[in-house]
Amino acid sequence: MVEVAELAVRAGLGRRQGGSIIVDLPQLQHRFPGLHRVHPHQVYVGHLAHLLPIRDIVVLRCNPVVLAQRLRRLRRGSARDRDANVVSEAIDLVLREALGPGRRVWEVDTTGRSPEEVAREVRLRIRKRGPSVYGRVRWLTDPRVTDYLLDTAP
Repeated sequence: MVEVAELAVRAGLGRRQGGSIIVDLPQLQHRFPGLHRVHPHQVYVGHLAHLLPIRDIVVLRCNPVVLAQRLRRLRRGSARDRDANVVSEAIDLVLREALGPGRRVWEVDTTGRSPEEVAREVRLRIRKRGPSVYGRVRWLTDPRVTDYLLDTAP
C-alpha cells in the first residue's frame, strides 16, 4: 500500500509544511502516468489517490455529520479545513473527481461500520472488480446533513 502524499515526498514532488504535505499534483500525475499498467496490483491510498492516473478506484464515504464529529474529536487540521472536508463529502466532490473515461469507481459507505467491515468490502470490490457501483450515497437528501450544513454556514 502506498500513501500518495508520501509517494510525492519520496519523488521530490511534495514538501512537509506544518502537519500537512503540500503536493505538486500536476507534476505527480505527469511523473507517474499509467500507474495501473506499471503496478497493476498496487493500492494507492490518501485524499489525492483518486486524482492519479489509475483505473480502479474505491471512494470511501462517511455521513458528513459523523465526519465532522470524528474530525473535531481527532483535532485534524484547522476548523476551516475540517469544514471544507465536511462540505466536500456532502456534495460528493471526491466521487465526482474520481469519475472518468476508462475508470471503474466503487463507492463504499463507511458510516457506522468498523474498519474491519470496510476493509472486507474493499477487498471484495478489488477482487471482484465488475462494473462501477456509485451514486447510492446521497448525503444532501438527509435532512440532518442539510440542517448541519445550514447551521454551520458562515
